[in-house]
Order: sequence, then C-alpha cells, then structure tokens
Amino acid sequence: MGAGHAHRLYRHGHSPVHALPPHTKLAAVFAFVVVVVSTPREAMWAFGLYAVLLACVAYTARVPAGFLLRRLLIEVPFVAFAVLMPFVAEGDQVTFLGVQLSVNGLWGAWNVLAKGTLGVAASVLLASTTELRELLLGLQRLRLPPLLVQIASFMIRYGDVITDEMRRMRIARESRGFEARGVRHWGVLAKSAGALFIRSYERGERVHLAMVSRGYSPTTKRVGGAPSSMPVIDEVTASRAQWSYALALPCAALVVCLLGWTL
Repeated sequence: MGAGHAHRLYRHGHSPVHALPPHTKLAAVFAFVVVVVSTPREAMWAFGLYAVLLACVAYTARVPAGFLLRRLLIEVPFVAFAVLMPFVAEGDQVTFLGVQLSVNGLWGAWNVLAKGTLGVAASVLLASTTELRELLLGLQRLRLPPLLVQIASFMIRYGDVITDEMRRMRIARESRGFEARGVRHWGVLAKSAGALFIRSYERGERVHLAMVSRGYSPTTKRVGGAPSSMPVIDEVTASRAQWSYALALPCAALVVCLLGWTL
C-alpha cells in the first residue's frame, strides 16, 4: 500500500532513529507522553529535562530545529486557550503589572503549555522520522484492530485528494472574483464547505462500491487462497537491541518523573 510520495511531515534521512522499526518508535512516543502527563506540574525543572531529551533525539535523527519549530505551530490554538486560563480561573489571585491573575489559572496554563508542547514535539519527531506507510506497519504490529488500521490507511490515501478538491474550489471562487473579506462572505464559505462534504461523501461511496465489486471485505479471511480484504501489510520485526534503543527515551523520562514526585 504505497503512498507514491512521502508526506510533507516526513524528513528523509538515514539516522539511527529513522532505522528503528516503526512499532518501537510508536511505543516509545506513547510511553514518553504518558510519563510527561504523569509528572507533577510543580516540578518545572523536570519539563526542562524532557525538552533536553527530545533535543537529543532530534540531534540524533538530524532533524533541524527550524523544521521542528515550524511544525510546532499546530499547537497555537492550545496556546491561546492556555493564555486565557489565568484570567478566567477562580481561586487565589496575584497581581502582575496591575492585572489580577488566578494562581490556579497560571499553574493550569503552565501545565497545558509544558505537557502539550512536549507531546506535540514528540509526535512531530515521530512523523519526521517515520513514513506514513511505516506508521501503519507499526500500528498493525502493535495489534491495533485491523478495521482501525484500514480506516487510517484510507485517511492517508484520500486526505490529499480532499485537499486537492479544496484547492480547486478555492481557485474556482477566486477566478470568479470572490475574496473573503468579512462576515458577509461567510455564507459563501459555508456553502463551499457543504459542497465539499457532499463531494467527499459521494466519492467515498463510489470508492467503496468499486472495492466491493472487486471482492473487498473488512475481514482478513482468505477465499480460494487469495485475500478477500485489503492487501495484508508486510510484517515488521524488531530485535531486543532495537527495543532497548527505542525505549531509552521513555525510560530516561520515567527516572525524571520519579525524581519529580520524590524531590
């Protein structure tokens, strides 16, 4: 199930991180995020050490800081939410530059920013060093339900198709002199979104009917020696050394987390 091209989040390379089996990296990132979330928010130094650990991984994977920082912009909505928390939360108040801020809100904002940024950074590093097809291999190897793996593969296959459809609709609007300049144009954008939904739904039905007509089934049973479902993804294995290398990140983070709870 080749994608035909690499996703723009992926950065081609030949580093030791790139060479790790995908399911080991998925397990390592998941464990790292769980450890980060479990860390008490008061242990501010611990989050600094987590950032250092991720920086070491980025250096080993040869992922430039600029590449990583640009893709961290995806968390801007969460940053905006965190900035509002000190102004709306209740509890003890503290004055800063003449403005009353909630102490609980400040701690909550720090908690969201620190843990959210580290989680997003770990996910970006995973996507930067693992191709989308390999991620599906890893999910399958980790025994994720096959139906979910198939849904994820469809999303990857047809996400770019929907994006291209949006681009064509935008070009069509602009070629007719349309420019979204204010609230009065929201109606046109809403109709475009509705049209895109209908087109996507209809295309999905056509693709499903074409697959069913060719013997597709969401199960993995074989009929006459041939698979009747999606083609089975190649198996991928990992050695003990590769598992140890991948789990070095969450294990180091776990030590930091335990110190954060005890100190």
